[in-house]
Amino acid sequence: MVSRISNTVIEPDADAVCARSDAPLVELRHVDKHFGDLHVLRDINLTVRKGEVLVILGPSGSGKSTLCRTINRLEPIDSGEIIIDGQPLPEEGKDLTRLRAEVGMVFQSFNLFAHKSIVDNVTLAPRKVRHMSKEDATAEAMRLLASVGVADQAAKMPAQLSGGQQQRVAIARSLAMHPKVMLFDEPTSALDPEMISEVLDVMVDLAHQGMTMIVVTHEMGFARQAADRVVFMADGQIVEQGTPSEFFDHTTTDRAKEFLGKILAH
Repeated sequence: MVSRISNTVIEPDADAVCARSDAPLVELRHVDKHFGDLHVLRDINLTVRKGEVLVILGPSGSGKSTLCRTINRLEPIDSGEIIIDGQPLPEEGKDLTRLRAEVGMVFQSFNLFAHKSIVDNVTLAPRKVRHMSKEDATAEAMRLLASVGVADQAAKMPAQLSGGQQQRVAIARSLAMHPKVMLFDEPTSALDPEMISEVLDVMVDLAHQGMTMIVVTHEMGFARQAADRVVFMADGQIVEQGTPSEFFDHTTTDRAKEFLGKILAH
């Protein structure tokens, strides 16, 4: 599927560019994961720098979503090590809760609380986890909702919003915790085609602001425009990685060439 993001070119923010560094923010070292007899992640070694936008591509069943979900331990690993900002990923308890507050995640399905208003969805975690006052949390929520273009929907319930609007609220909700890194697990796959661009535009803007992002997607346009690096997975392994230009224009492996040939033909 080819991305439908707008043709508007967003110039990188100077401060955001300066924020990028070679210091690793996320590290996966020899990570393995099984689901029963299925070996879904095979000796994964990956480093993501602060301010980097990493896009993970691959066919269905390649392990890319599982890899994304291990980074905040929504999926436990069988062996190896995951390090976030210099600290090993906790297994459970308050330390894991604290880390999850610093690792935002946006899912395929929006996972908003259906019985709470949009503004309450965004303020809930900052109030409960960060212990922000209602007034401060609401002010921050309205700022974030405005930044993703849905401030006028703040009083509504999730069911009253389109899928694209709900996903933008989900992004604002994650940003409300001021995360160090944002994980996106195929954030546009549940959207109607005409709603995809409005979510991708928000993600492109985040990328240009310097947010560290790990994005599992099939949106090739987003990968070309926003990624600093593209990782291609197949059969639970990292098969190839490089800049968007290197991956799309100078693919080196037969498996990646086969994948691109199929997906770009649609």
